[in-house]
Amino acid sequence: MDLFSQAKHENLEPLAVRMRPETLDEFVGQQHIVGPGKLLRRAIDSDQLSSVIFYGPPGTGKTTLAYVISRTTQAEFIKVSATTTGVTELKEIIIKGVERLKYYGQRTILFIDEIQRLNKGQQDILLPALEEGHVILIAATTENPYFEVNGALLSRSRIFELKPLESDELSQIAQHALTSPKGLGAVDAQLDSDALEHLLTTCSGDARVLLNALEFAVMTAVPDDDGVRRITLTAAEDAVQSQRVRYDKSGDNHYDTVSAFIKSMRGSDPDAALYWMARMLYANEEPRFIVRRIIVHASEDVGLADPVAMMLAHAAANALEWLGMPEARIPIAQAVLYIATAPKSNSVAAAIDRAIHDVEHTSAAPVPDHLRDAHYKGAKKLGRGVNYRYPHDYPDHYVAQQYLPEGIQGGYYQPSSEGREEQIRQRFNRLQAKE
Repeated sequence: MDLFSQAKHENLEPLAVRMRPETLDEFVGQQHIVGPGKLLRRAIDSDQLSSVIFYGPPGTGKTTLAYVISRTTQAEFIKVSATTTGVTELKEIIIKGVERLKYYGQRTILFIDEIQRLNKGQQDILLPALEEGHVILIAATTENPYFEVNGALLSRSRIFELKPLESDELSQIAQHALTSPKGLGAVDAQLDSDALEHLLTTCSGDARVLLNALEFAVMTAVPDDDGVRRITLTAAEDAVQSQRVRYDKSGDNHYDTVSAFIKSMRGSDPDAALYWMARMLYANEEPRFIVRRIIVHASEDVGLADPVAMMLAHAAANALEWLGMPEARIPIAQAVLYIATAPKSNSVAAAIDRAIHDVEHTSAAPVPDHLRDAHYKGAKKLGRGVNYRYPHDYPDHYVAQQYLPEGIQGGYYQPSSEGREEQIRQRFNRLQAKE
């Protein structure tokens, strides 16, 4: 018995490895790609898989899917890691794959973990074999394959994106691990509800992190007089080396924290704004929610006093989509700092609210004739667009004329004296003096 066989025999493998499912029926999560009737599931069930790339965060099931395929396929399944393999090994695998198909009619499936670590030359080695169908590639990567994988390789593969696991899916995995003979079933362990909630929150959709923390918490717990190992919130915090933050996404803590975040930016306190942002991220708040609040604040409380604030807010949203977390925390923080330190004005929000009020409380007044569309046939005969004065024909590109319907007074936008709005206010005053 070799070392690896002995480790397996003695159940010394990590819990995440021991609990790896062997069939799709045991697989939890990713139902958008392996649910009943989905393309990938049909391909695996019928053993007719073509080259695929599994892309997603750690602990979402990329390697596990490859393992399930290895257990169900009649093809020769070979696993390599891009961190340790090289051109020589890849060429040898391809040569043997060609021979296996030629002489025995057996296909070869090559699983490459972390394929983004292969350089361009190494990736190119695979192209002829994939093109001829001598080898079927299963690749796994945590990085966006459209950036990290050769275009030629992408065109020969189908990409499946795996998502972070949901709380109910992670809870199912944890409960199964506690009772399964392969997992912790031989240990009488009880997991407190708040401890489970903390593990689910801090693992960030990563099943491997969850199982590793759960195993550590159970195996280090001291049994009580009845032999039961009770996993409390404190034990769960120790297992993941993080303290629970009071933050219920659907309760008062959530709304109070968000309110503090917005009010700190509005109040021009960059330190407080960063603190509340960090607290939300630490509590596993959805980053898109945070960015949406930043965009709203950039317009509602800064507005035209500094239009760059809105640009940076949208740039933060774009960075989140392109980079993902945790890298996107930096451009998001940049937007927060800029907005918190920018001059403040709520003139934009007040202006649109005044305009909406007038629309709601007045009749639908017609568009003045001189503002109507005059491009269609017969429009001028009807007086459409007649007497309209083109502002660019006048000094300062401005001419006074009626733009609002009859009976509407306007006065919605009232620029403040803050930042760029002071320039806007001065220009308005100058133009109005010419009327």
